[in-house]
Amino acid sequence: MRYAFIQDNQHIWPVRRLCSTLDVHHSGYYAWLKQPTSKTARKRQQLSGLIKQFWLESGGVYGYRKIHCDLKDVGESCGINRVHRLMKADGLKSQRGYRKPRAYAGTPAVIATNSLNRQFNPTEPNQLWVTDISVPQQAA
Repeated sequence: MRYAFIQDNQHIWPVRRLCSTLDVHHSGYYAWLKQPTSKTARKRQQLSGLIKQFWLESGGVYGYRKIHCDLKDVGESCGINRVHRLMKADGLKSQRGYRKPRAYAGTPAVIATNSLNRQFNPTEPNQLWVTDISVPQQAA
């Protein structure tokens, strides 16, 4: 990580100053530059590319188990835990919790008849009561 930072910023500051700031030796940085990528790193990059391709082809639905089956079908040999680890490192997740949309169920609202005819201010006390409003019965 430090060496990559030094490589990205070597055009701004001298390499030796960056190395001393990040507390690494400059000979280690130059050895890192000459070192080729390992066989494991190349295989990891190839698998990550295939995993991402299969994941995108599935529309982001497939998880590591189905991706592993796809890799086996293509002829790639790798373990299921390695596929899981690479997908987790790349931030690839399966789609979970799919539910199809459903219509709202239930009874429609019951509206009472307007037996008061919107006469909310009676002329005398005890003339109209709440119980005077009749609720229509639903047919069973």
